Amino acid sequence: MVILGSASDFKVAEKSIGILEILGISYDVRVASAHRTHEKVKKIVEESTANGVEVFIGIAGLSAHLPGIIAANTHKPVVGVPVSVKLGGLDALFATVQMPVGAPVATVGIDRGENGAILAAQMVGIHDPLIRTKLSKMRRDEEKLSEKLTGNHYSRHSFEIDELEDSNEDNLSDYDDPKYPDVAVIAGSYSDIKVAKKTTLFLEKMKISYVTTVMSPIRHPKKFESYMEETKAVKIYIAISGLSAHVTGAVVAFTEKPVIGVPCAIRLDGMDALLSMVNMPPGVPVATLGIDSGGNAALLAAEMLGMGNYRIKHELLMFKDNMNCQG
Repeated sequence: MVILGSASDFKVAEKSIGILEILGISYDVRVASAHRTHEKVKKIVEESTANGVEVFIGIAGLSAHLPGIIAANTHKPVVGVPVSVKLGGLDALFATVQMPVGAPVATVGIDRGENGAILAAQMVGIHDPLIRTKLSKMRRDEEKLSEKLTGNHYSRHSFEIDELEDSNEDNLSDYDDPKYPDVAVIAGSYSDIKVAKKTTLFLEKMKISYVTTVMSPIRHPKKFESYMEETKAVKIYIAISGLSAHVTGAVVAFTEKPVIGVPCAIRLDGMDALLSMVNMPPGVPVATLGIDSGGNAALLAAEMLGMGNYRIKHELLMFKDNMNCQG
């Protein structure tokens, strides 16, 4: 379900629609404002959730509270796409990503409607092997470029890497193997451990299996590559990092699974990590959450896993109910 805050956001929504059409994912598009038509948003979300919608994509600019209102009314994953109207879209970005614990919004870069749809498809693909296959083929687009290169002096060379072009493609049979954990949590440094512990605490409370490590792709690139190979059968990655936040970008480079990113406040109140994490190029989204939002990372992972796992869905709903009672 794609919901726009305003009809003027349709240009960004067209990017999402184009990807959904390519992947053959059914969708609906509605316009409803979190401020002007609050009850309409609530009704659309509640009825869509009851009718089996798997993922919501909220697209809005300015004081972009739409994705957050969607998240407040569903246990399904919500992808937020901030739109640039004023201030280069930074107002919409902050309104979308900085959600309180209990209502995560998987935020992509400003105006990145295509990444919003790809991220939504990755979520659906956790439980749908056909979508995973389509996503994998779409990611490898070099052949499309070579078809357009018709110059007289263009000479295509063969590299050893060409033989490995399918190396990122995940083994579909591993997804349902119970011996593999559901989630891999990667902290970029020991200064990120406090946030990572909040993530693992929430995962444990919802009885979601996970592995965790502290590893930098900058300081230990070979070890990082080996770790990604060892954990390639997990369903979701959660990368937690401050400063320039290279961890999320490195994880995305090695996998086609959903990657949740949590920026940490080490310097500049975490602004450097947030902007580095969320502004990914087309085709490789990171489901970015608010600064230091380790708990929301676990909740978003549970929402994704709960789409095809009744037990995790039940644990998620119970956990959220307990949070509401304590609040």
